[in-house]
Amino acid sequence: MRSIYKYLLSLFILVSCNTLDVFEKDLPVPGHRWESNFQPSIEFEINDTSSFYNVYIVLRHTNEYRYNNVWIKASVKEPGSPDLKSRQYDLLLANNNKGWLGSGMDDIFDHRILIQPQTKFNKSGKYQFTLQQIMREDPLPHVMNVGLRIEKVH
Repeated sequence: MRSIYKYLLSLFILVSCNTLDVFEKDLPVPGHRWESNFQPSIEFEINDTSSFYNVYIVLRHTNEYRYNNVWIKASVKEPGSPDLKSRQYDLLLANNNKGWLGSGMDDIFDHRILIQPQTKFNKSGKYQFTLQQIMREDPLPHVMNVGLRIEKVH
């Protein structure tokens, strides 16, 4: 009987720890070659407009990726608005001292890079984020996945 209580307590703790993540989705890049015309669109819903959120870009690449950074244009469409708001980000993936900054296993590296800390979404409803690589090399080889992560700030 004690083991059942321990199991239920552990399950409750695990479930309550996961309430921090509001949303995360990443999409595969066709052929691991990110062409500038491949602009994945990710929809998510915000219901709590009184909270602050951290917005991350999620990226997975192989060890053969040639650059220490990636330039990405992120566009967002708010609920009920036909307009896109866009911004460019220079995301640091590696440096000369440490190498790759993301977490890695074998020759694959994952990055979660904060692009908008303490963001407040003013409208409730469905938001649409579109991501585009804007590097000089097109297509951009060795990029496996790209996505978005949104966490509620507590």
